[in-house]
Amino acid sequence: MDLRFPIGGFQPPEIIRPEHIEQATADLSRFPFLLKEEVQNLSTTQLNTPYREGGWTVRELIHHIADSHMHSYIRFKWALTEENPLIKAYNQDPWVKLRASNTISVEEELEFIELLHRKLTQMIKVLTADEFQRTYIHPEGNKTESLGLNVLKYAWHSMHHLAHIKALKVREQW
Repeated sequence: MDLRFPIGGFQPPEIIRPEHIEQATADLSRFPFLLKEEVQNLSTTQLNTPYREGGWTVRELIHHIADSHMHSYIRFKWALTEENPLIKAYNQDPWVKLRASNTISVEEELEFIELLHRKLTQMIKVLTADEFQRTYIHPEGNKTESLGLNVLKYAWHSMHHLAHIKALKVREQW
């Protein structure tokens, strides 16, 4: 198994159909609870263990998920309120390594992720077909991305990092 991509890379369908959005929304909705279930009984040492050599620790993964999915939520808002906005990218590694990022407890971060996903999925559930077609420009590669693609991408991202933690627990026999 590729430790970097335990569920494979993100491969969106050529045409995003309502059933793709529905499945991704369901994944986004249940993800906070799956994440909490996987990490709630981990010790401090286990939370500070990298999911792979050279990778982030479980604690850092949790902080990264919160940061990344907060960006996703904001991208939705921009694309819904502006015409094809250029979004702001961020460098994930320094964000994860910030001392300030790691002062909040894992429990608090899990609560934040749960609330954020509730807000995100509630917003997704009321979008129209036309709104899923709204776009933003990602500055890395100057790519135009639709909100429909964003839903699928962040559902994948959720399960991708969940798989990192699950695989680590299996390897370490936790």
